[in-house]
Amino acid sequence: MYRIRTFNKISPVGLNRLDSALYAVSDSETDEDAILVRSAKLLDYDFPKNLLAISRAGAGVNNIPLDRCSEAGIVVFNTPGANANAVKELVLCAMLMGSRDVDGGIQWVRQQVASGVDVTTVVEKGKAAFIGPELYKKTLGVIGLGAIGSLVANIALSLGMDVYGYDPFLSVDAALRLDRHIHVVKDINELYKRADYITIHIHYTKDTERMIDAKAIGAMKRGVRFINLARGEIVDDDAMLAALDTGWVAAYVTDFPNNCLVGAPHVLAMPHLGASTPESEQNCAVMAVDQLRDYLENGNIRNSVNLPAVSQERSGVCRLCLIHKNVPAMLASITTLLSRDGINVENLSNKSRGDYAYTIVDLSASADQCVIDEVTALENVIRVRVIQ
Repeated sequence: MYRIRTFNKISPVGLNRLDSALYAVSDSETDEDAILVRSAKLLDYDFPKNLLAISRAGAGVNNIPLDRCSEAGIVVFNTPGANANAVKELVLCAMLMGSRDVDGGIQWVRQQVASGVDVTTVVEKGKAAFIGPELYKKTLGVIGLGAIGSLVANIALSLGMDVYGYDPFLSVDAALRLDRHIHVVKDINELYKRADYITIHIHYTKDTERMIDAKAIGAMKRGVRFINLARGEIVDDDAMLAALDTGWVAAYVTDFPNNCLVGAPHVLAMPHLGASTPESEQNCAVMAVDQLRDYLENGNIRNSVNLPAVSQERSGVCRLCLIHKNVPAMLASITTLLSRDGINVENLSNKSRGDYAYTIVDLSASADQCVIDEVTALENVIRVRVIQ
């Protein structure tokens, strides 16, 4: 039986996909084989030696120590695209709120009532203070054209906007999702100088930390409205506040509030609501659970952030799953040991990602424990699993 420890509340729609005969699931499991997590920070968590995988019900994984996981042979999964529609809809909301000052208008109405004024007598005159531009025929810049960015780009086009996109790592699948009328630029400055609105949809890494700094903001059009529902650390708050103060940026909408931003003029800071819909939470949980099950039961890897994607139909009697360093002659060393014991390799898949590689080997017969021990003892082998 596999022991699964949950951090945060995971939707029961996903958890119900774990067979109780095979899985013990709770937030108090010890010596767990796998972890299901949303936003809980695991950076300093003491992982048990038998931990095989962590599945994040969401896209961002900055709460998980990826390097430490890779070194220990722990596969880390995320769920790209599972919350994409929810975030897309909130981006649209953010663009409208950043344009029309709906929030300011609502607060003003409440203030009139609180002061004892008959709001019906002042509303027509007062509404002029909250005028703002339409989205129609404006230009939107989308930084990051993955699952979320491509949806945002397409819906903006349907609203009559001119759309420019930038993504230096644009995949073939993502490119195929884009409407042909979207302008994909190779230089981000082309987007900066054209966009009336900019929304960013990239992961937070060391390379993207404070990517939107004073230099980047200075390359944008005066009066740009900026939406950040990706990660707060991507934007240099001091630079953004300075640009808002001068009017270079007309509005900044984010769902990563902090004490510097909250209350600042022209900032709309809300809780991190991007994936806060029942549909999104269910989609993320189902995807996280399914990927975890496929790995634990079959050794297949889909949507890992630290190891390559490797899937193989089951064949043979026994399956070996190996996480190892990406160095020459590893496959030869592994198959030599297996053939020496008279075991035929029915099928084999191998892929690498950076410093690490993953290999699935289907065997015609069960391997003796002494052979497994020899394979495990090979230099640069990190973890070996046997799945019958």
